[in-house]
Amino acid sequence: MIIFMGVAGSGKSVQGRLLADTLGLPWLSTGEFLRMLISGQRRKDMQAGKLLDDTEIISLVRKIFGVVDTSQEFVLDGFPRTIAQADWLLSQVKHGQLNMTAVIHLTASKDHVKNRLLSRGRKDDTEEAINERFREFEEEISQILEHCRKAGCAVYDIKGEQTIEAVHADIMKALKSHLPEHITE
Repeated sequence: MIIFMGVAGSGKSVQGRLLADTLGLPWLSTGEFLRMLISGQRRKDMQAGKLLDDTEIISLVRKIFGVVDTSQEFVLDGFPRTIAQADWLLSQVKHGQLNMTAVIHLTASKDHVKNRLLSRGRKDDTEEAINERFREFEEEISQILEHCRKAGCAVYDIKGEQTIEAVHADIMKALKSHLPEHITE
């Protein structure tokens, strides 16, 4: 499993999908699944930039993992987003339920992210929601990445403000030693 982490607008979905297409792997986006499956007040909260409850997200991720053969390589976008989610995921890795190849952490400045999100025109990309996402992300991300490093996971910080092609090239370079040759050929 190759995990893409980064604040909304850092390029996770674009790069995750591009990597999956390049390597012929499944791409699982928690954000896409949430937008398809969440309704009512929970959807309104999500559109306001609030994260959903860990139990609910973990339950959803379990369902997502049921869609693919998790014994094979796949790309996961947008999970974990909290320490509790990271602990659950690392527990799955520790007990042999999942294999962690690497964590790709896409970095981007707040201004760059805000401009990118506002230009894509999604209903949940209001300035207020973006600020809330950035605040929550900054509170959790360094701790989650440190959890992953302490668990022995390869974590790569990739500058997400470059061109799509440059970011992809940096990701491929970072992953080269972690993937079997038959995948990267």
